[in-house]
Amino acid sequence: MAKYGFLDALDHELTRNFTYDYEINWDKKHHAVEIFYLLDVENPGVAVTDTADDAEASRDNISFEDAVVFYNPQKSKLVADEYLAMFPYDPKKGLSQEFITYFVTFLQETADRELDALMDFLVSDEAEFSGTFDKAAFEAGMTSVTETTFLPYPRY
Repeated sequence: MAKYGFLDALDHELTRNFTYDYEINWDKKHHAVEIFYLLDVENPGVAVTDTADDAEASRDNISFEDAVVFYNPQKSKLVADEYLAMFPYDPKKGLSQEFITYFVTFLQETADRELDALMDFLVSDEAEFSGTFDKAAFEAGMTSVTETTFLPYPRY
């Protein structure tokens, strides 16, 4: 039977305190846990987006997916550009419940800012949009978090 460690705590906290659609992917091969989330907005008709193959995309709804990842710094082989943010976990300790709670709160605020920026982009010919994660602000906030209850990396 699998022991899901910090996966259960992440899913529980995201379910309770994250208002966007999300998916958790446990990438066993790369010793990583990815969280993908989706921003979905109605396009007011000002912006016309292009898809990767240069075909015109829908004028009705715009969806933007972003991802963060928790990884083992000794075993994971990941491409940083594929993620909004990357967080190493201690292979022996995992992640703390307190870290997870703070992380989900910060991720909610980040997604809210991204959604605002995406809506601004859609109503302006001049605005630019890209997802951003303020790592410095995240780390500054972590200084007030006392980590006591650690949950291990999942195992089967």
